[in-house]
Amino acid sequence: MKRLTPLVTALATAIATVAALGFSAAGASAATVSRPGHGWHSHQRRLPYQVFAPYYEMYDSATNLAALSQQSGARYLSLAFLQTASAGSCTAYWDGDTSEPIAASSYGSDIAAIQRAGGNVIPSFGGYTADTTGTDIADSCTSVPAIAQVYESLITTYHVPRIDLDVEANSLANTAGINRRNEAIAMTEAWAAAHHLRIQFSYTLPTFPTGLPSAELAVLQNAVADGAKISTVNLLTFDYYIGTQQDMLADTQSAATALHGQLQSLYPAATARQLWHMIGVTEMPGIDDFGPDETFSTAAAVPLLIWAQKHGIGLISFWALQRDNGGCPGTKGAGTCSGVVQPTWYFSHVFEHFTR
Repeated sequence: MKRLTPLVTALATAIATVAALGFSAAGASAATVSRPGHGWHSHQRRLPYQVFAPYYEMYDSATNLAALSQQSGARYLSLAFLQTASAGSCTAYWDGDTSEPIAASSYGSDIAAIQRAGGNVIPSFGGYTADTTGTDIADSCTSVPAIAQVYESLITTYHVPRIDLDVEANSLANTAGINRRNEAIAMTEAWAAAHHLRIQFSYTLPTFPTGLPSAELAVLQNAVADGAKISTVNLLTFDYYIGTQQDMLADTQSAATALHGQLQSLYPAATARQLWHMIGVTEMPGIDDFGPDETFSTAAAVPLLIWAQKHGIGLISFWALQRDNGGCPGTKGAGTCSGVVQPTWYFSHVFEHFTR
């Protein structure tokens, strides 16, 4: 019998540890196929109470999202990204590509396959490229009803339970865009309620280990002012560019703890448990764009899982599914590999136990 490598042995130990804590894969599967509650159409499925939903790079034409979902065990995917083809437009496309509109012909069969398998997808708008080129839908389009109609089209076309809004870089300084985005969220939520549908919105925001900076916090403050209900605030817990070696696990924990306090000031009527559940974290497994001093190692995965389960946060994600392999040791910020020695799907196989 071939001897297991240390990392494979570590993975087996990690899964055993997770199973011993009660986070069984079987239990997670049962949770994801629960029947929709009152107010949901039969083709809609709620997200699990806690969900692992790594980002999938939609611009990667070399892979198939349904196939990678099945191979990795990541039954829920965050789809990055939707944006306009040019600044000033009110029409969103997958990756800003006019050949990939919001339509059943674009990824509809893959999304349906994931849903039939008991999973789902979370379409995400924005991202660094869109947020620096004026092509995020809320920066690009000056009509709030038109933005809301784009959000609504995702719900009616793909039957998704949540829409994610990734706001970074220049978009954080676009106060008009921030306000339009939140007004469109509130409008879409009212439309969904009128049609006996439910939809969640999440914000994905850059952070420091000390919590959200003032510009990122202002996005949430405006959401409260506009009556936009935000289910999850997802922290990008990587690419800090502080300039020193970071303990990425400790940084995630401190950023989330600080966010908990910030959310408490925004939602004073919420309980501590409810505020923790509003928090999500997104790692960049392996070496991030800064370099080796910001490395989320394989050894950090299980402790993060246990911490997240203990505190009751709502989301674990990472950037991105295509990176979850050890194909390029020592490489920083690679799009198709983690830069660390690891078994393929190591991080996915650990974090899939979070879904319940």
